Amino acid sequence: MWRLCVGTLVAGLAFTLTGSPTARAESLRGTVVDQATGKPLAARIYIRSAEGKWHFAASADPAGKAVPYDIQRGPQSFERHTALSAHGFTADLPPGTYTLTAERGKEYLPAETTVEIGDAPASVELKLRRWINLAERGWYSGDTHVHRTLHELPTAMLADDVNVALPLTYWVTKSATPPAQGDKNLPPVEPKLIEVSPQHVIWPLNTEYEIFTVGGKQHTLGAVFGLGHKTVLERGAPPVRPIAEQVHREGGLLDLDKHNWPWSMALVPVMNVDLYELANNHHWRTDFFFRQFGEGVPAYMKIGHDPAGLDERAWTEFGFQNYYALLNCGFRLMPTAGTASGVHPVPLGWGRVYVHCPEGFSYENWMKGLAEGRSFVTTGPLLLITVDGETAKSRFEQTEGTHTYDVRMEMRSTRGSWRIELVRDGNVVSRATSQTEGPNAEAPDMSPKEVRYRLEVAESTWFAARCFEVLPDGRERFAHTAPIFIDVPGKPLRPRKEEAQYLISRVESEIERNKDVLSPEALAEFQEALARYQEIAKTAR
Repeated sequence: MWRLCVGTLVAGLAFTLTGSPTARAESLRGTVVDQATGKPLAARIYIRSAEGKWHFAASADPAGKAVPYDIQRGPQSFERHTALSAHGFTADLPPGTYTLTAERGKEYLPAETTVEIGDAPASVELKLRRWINLAERGWYSGDTHVHRTLHELPTAMLADDVNVALPLTYWVTKSATPPAQGDKNLPPVEPKLIEVSPQHVIWPLNTEYEIFTVGGKQHTLGAVFGLGHKTVLERGAPPVRPIAEQVHREGGLLDLDKHNWPWSMALVPVMNVDLYELANNHHWRTDFFFRQFGEGVPAYMKIGHDPAGLDERAWTEFGFQNYYALLNCGFRLMPTAGTASGVHPVPLGWGRVYVHCPEGFSYENWMKGLAEGRSFVTTGPLLLITVDGETAKSRFEQTEGTHTYDVRMEMRSTRGSWRIELVRDGNVVSRATSQTEGPNAEAPDMSPKEVRYRLEVAESTWFAARCFEVLPDGRERFAHTAPIFIDVPGKPLRPRKEEAQYLISRVESEIERNKDVLSPEALAEFQEALARYQEIAKTAR
């Protein structure tokens, strides 16, 4: 997707799509409640008729909120729901049969029911069952790529239990344009934390540079985000170093967005990028769509794909291996997750990052944990890792000699078919799988899946856990922990030759493509990135 206008964007107009002269006011009234307590819950609700038409709810309470969401990309990739506050809801529906589904983040089981609408008003209660509570263990979720308005974002956050949201209120698509003049900006905001609830907060000042035009002509470079900065960023891009310096000076973080934008690999060494979106805005609840996007997959990754392009599984694997190449070359980016909810057919927090806050939740604690890599990302399952009994510790210093680490991986999922893998320096060194078949194949299995591994280390290395749950249709959802680094003096980690050469080739191609387009100052940054990768390649194995 080189232009954001691809597809149909109709969020906020949902109530006009299913109107009918036969609809009656309040033909359906309902509530979403916690199964254990009976208390009302904020949730995301889907209403679909037997004929396949989608409908949208309204709040039954003047104090309540209902935010409709209707976005489609292509014929089959769409997201149609209403985010509801913790109040009753109504829907104006013609007579017929309807399926109602309520969902709330990753820690509740969906609730579904069928209702008949006839001559008299109908009522329904959807009971959501919480199957795990990660906040009790110090883990809190966030979405670092958000395009929702500040008006609708609080309701969407509570409906999907997203603890931290970082909306990109400044959004620039033209080169050399300062964010204050961005063509897709939201209204100006104060650099002040917005508390939706004690455990749900918004930092409203964040910036996306997504460059599609240079010098007034179409020429795609790609995207990078400044997150958590304190003042409006002053410079357009490229060059990018002054932007990075301001973001870091103000205590913010730089998020790479997608790895295969044309300029992405040139940004990493120049901007000292902090975050890498392992779960990115092409991972959706609905069908995978962007099969042909950005730079191609290098042969050494051995990722098969058909002429139509990458499928969802190949896209995910490409993101993983690109990340591993950067880690092996010494760039300690930490994983994050973002949906671009607001412009893509995906709920807020569908891909999310969980951060461990052992001292209690606060925005400051959460951002610090995100930067340090006390985290995991997920599109479905949950994954925790401990090393020698320590939770979410991202770095160990080891004296010379060999040490054996006790690695414990705990996967939490509601699926019976799954696999857990331990990745070391980009290679899978341990794998455990389970395949449930027969009448119980789709029954929820919420038991912990635990794998232990004894990792012997004599030289600097990194490792991470990842897991996959398999849906009945064969699609996979994943979780991936932040890397854990073990530093051994005098025995540095060395990249593989093909990884270093891949990064070199990415920058070389950008220099060639941009030599008659970008300014000398911007090209000098690309040359700097190339020199850095070439120096790293000298140490390759």
